[in-house]
Amino acid sequence: MTYDLVLQTDAHDSLDSLVDVAQRAEEHGFARVSAGETTGWDMVTTFTVVGERTDSIGVSNDVLSPFGRAPTVLGQTALTMHDATDGRFRLGLGTSSPAIAEGWHGADFDRPLRRLRETIDIVREVYAGGEVSYDGEIFEVGGLSYEKSVPDDPPGIDVAALGPKATELVGRFADGWVPQLFTPDGLADRMADLERGADLGGRSVDDLRVAPIVRTFASEDRERAREAARSTVAFLVGAYGPFYGQSVAEQGYEDVVDEIRSAWADRDTAAMAEALPDAVLDELAAAGTPEEVRERLERHHAVDGVDAVRVGFVGGMSDEDKQATMAAVEPLL
Repeated sequence: MTYDLVLQTDAHDSLDSLVDVAQRAEEHGFARVSAGETTGWDMVTTFTVVGERTDSIGVSNDVLSPFGRAPTVLGQTALTMHDATDGRFRLGLGTSSPAIAEGWHGADFDRPLRRLRETIDIVREVYAGGEVSYDGEIFEVGGLSYEKSVPDDPPGIDVAALGPKATELVGRFADGWVPQLFTPDGLADRMADLERGADLGGRSVDDLRVAPIVRTFASEDRERAREAARSTVAFLVGAYGPFYGQSVAEQGYEDVVDEIRSAWADRDTAAMAEALPDAVLDELAAAGTPEEVRERLERHHAVDGVDAVRVGFVGGMSDEDKQATMAAVEPLL
């Protein structure tokens, strides 16, 4: 089985300590490391350092927003990272959220899926070499070429997506799908949208790398692990933009999402966590003893079409907790 590891950049005060976790992930046998970009370190610089100080583990970013960088720059970035990591890089894209697009990048969160689709098109033109010429509804680019040579195997393009239309877009135009906060059944249902997109693109879903993120905490202190995971998942559902909550609601948990969001309206994070039942936590995350964690990760990995599971840490974990969690997953690798 293939497992990736999502690093927690906000838990580190230095790139050195972040790299240390990536190096340990490589030693344990994880296939890739990745991390999200919001308003902290930029992931291009971060994973240049990670790539330089590791030997074989793949490096990805979750995700770079087309509202924050021009598509041509994203293409340049991916090809430069390909060279810097000896071909170990995959480019992660996603529409991000209105809060990040507008509050951080100063852009209007307008037609996000169209912008994402055109971004993928332009990145592929950069990959092709020669003059980039694109006349889209969002972007109009032309007249210049990428100055360096382009590889025969440019970086794959992974897209973080949740909804049916976004997932169909991934199947049609991208090379990988990175969903988050899906139950195994919800993931299997959404796979139909990925397959439809692949059919529209004239290719097979087998050509895409499907790697869902599952929030994970393994510990012999079972209840502490579960409560930490519960708090993180509840926060993602209720406070982290509108899309995660909408997705979880559509998977059959509308009442749970409504209660969590109501608690967030009062900024009551304890009540948010209390509103997430054990049964729902166990469908969305892997938290508890090492044996329980492995069992729940295997359920996600067993979904037809899944190529890898991205193990994501939760808030409140110490470095020892992370080491124990990586060690718990190692028997699956």
